[in-house]
Amino acid sequence: MRRLSVTLSGTLLGLLLCSAVPVSASAEPDFQEQSSAHAWSPEESTDDQKPDSVPQNEQGDKKGKQPKKESRGSFVAAPLPIVSPALGAGVIPVLGYIFSFTKEDKISPPSVVGAAGLITDNGSRGFLIGTQLYMKENRYEVDAAFANGNLNYDLYGGDFLHGLRGAKLPLKQDGRVFFGEGMRNVGHKVFIGPRVWIGSSVVTIRHENNEVMAPPDLGLHSELVALGVIATRDTSTNRFYPTHGSFFNITGDFFTQALGSKYSFQAYRLTFSKYVSLSERQVLAYNAFVCLTGGTPPFYGNCIYGANNELRGYTAGRYLDRYMLTTQLEYRLTLPKRFGIVAFGGLGGVIPGDRQPRKSHFLPDIGAGLRYELSKKYHVNLRLDAAQGNGENTWAMGIGEAF
Repeated sequence: MRRLSVTLSGTLLGLLLCSAVPVSASAEPDFQEQSSAHAWSPEESTDDQKPDSVPQNEQGDKKGKQPKKESRGSFVAAPLPIVSPALGAGVIPVLGYIFSFTKEDKISPPSVVGAAGLITDNGSRGFLIGTQLYMKENRYEVDAAFANGNLNYDLYGGDFLHGLRGAKLPLKQDGRVFFGEGMRNVGHKVFIGPRVWIGSSVVTIRHENNEVMAPPDLGLHSELVALGVIATRDTSTNRFYPTHGSFFNITGDFFTQALGSKYSFQAYRLTFSKYVSLSERQVLAYNAFVCLTGGTPPFYGNCIYGANNELRGYTAGRYLDRYMLTTQLEYRLTLPKRFGIVAFGGLGGVIPGDRQPRKSHFLPDIGAGLRYELSKKYHVNLRLDAAQGNGENTWAMGIGEAF
């Protein structure tokens, strides 16, 4: 689930722009990612209970109740409200199904299939379909997703792009992308395998702006193709709501003209999360994220602060560069009646390729959130987070935890 947040919930927007999307953290269509107060989960009345077996009475009642059948999976669906400084106001409808790939397999984690959409008042439109499958008693994992749509957003000035310092450029980006990866369990819960990205994108200015210099990627139809590798290890007992254990994930994607890509560059991502159970209802979660980019990527191929859940509280597209480092800590408390609360804080920054980190780009955040349990069977939460960054703030709704 967390890995699919880089794709299916890191995510509709990320996939549309080939794994780097300049949008607000409040707009993330997290399938770890996002939901509203009208979210529903039809399994709730039965999923969390063991099948009851009611035998016939001693008089041989022929109409004795039959044992209840335990449902194979759980639906989670919601229309997600979005109010984003990057994308405007709108809705992200989400539908997912969590299930066991085969009934006989009692070892593999639950699989997921899902779909998400995007509709906002600034003209952004898109959809995504994806899946994450665990098979053969946790020997294999297959992830795949396809996204298509257009995003209207602002690109902010910075040291990475001369002529935009202190300004913002309104852009429209049309794109579609397919992502897939297959992994094999090589022992000790370590999964390794290949992955592929195949996408195309066109970036244009939404209206004339003569005050700033446009990036060189504008107006060009760009094909992006990459082969990559992934290695991951997950020791947590519940990937939807981890209470102890750890999660480690590292990827390398290699875009090259030899495969038909317009740009040749490399993208490396490392994620580490640690979970400590303080009591039956309290969890302390830690997360670290590292992003490295080499070669000559388009501007949206750089590390983009706030595009997913690296740190909340920032509008994606305001800070992006070749390197990015973030670290955060979150306290989670489960309350009665399916509710929960969290408090979090972190520190990160973007770093140019040829210089040391700038003090102005060390970016902290602090915030709090509310949780509501949509599915008791898998402990999948509806998430609402409000975060304060350096001079700006965001709020985000999602399905599942931020990390």
